[in-house]
Amino acid sequence: MNWTPTRRRVATVAVLASLTLIGTLGVQMAARSADTKEQVIKVSTKRFSYSPSEIRLKKGVPVVLELTTEDIMMGFNLPDFKVHGDIVPGKVTQVRLVPDKVGTFVFLCDIFCGAGHEEMSGKIVVVD
Repeated sequence: MNWTPTRRRVATVAVLASLTLIGTLGVQMAARSADTKEQVIKVSTKRFSYSPSEIRLKKGVPVVLELTTEDIMMGFNLPDFKVHGDIVPGKVTQVRLVPDKVGTFVFLCDIFCGAGHEEMSGKIVVVD
């Protein structure tokens, strides 16, 4: 193929434009994946409490709650987000959520764990 100076210039501009576009898309995708990286929060339980008992989250930010228990089998139920998990001694239970509404939401133990079970709860506060 005979490359004239004009064809060479057009080809060079096309290659540079393509590389610029690919680089821009790569930076945007990396920024998006950094924004959507899950926040990990450790929550421990024991009769009849969660620690922490109040968790502050940001709307739209994915979260993984890593739940553990120090003594007996417990439950975790966050009805407003349809999130549930059984917490087994010696294991980590992960529950995922992406808060899609702002407010204060109660979570509770949904596996009977003794005389203080009814009082075992906490709250998640979601802000903009």
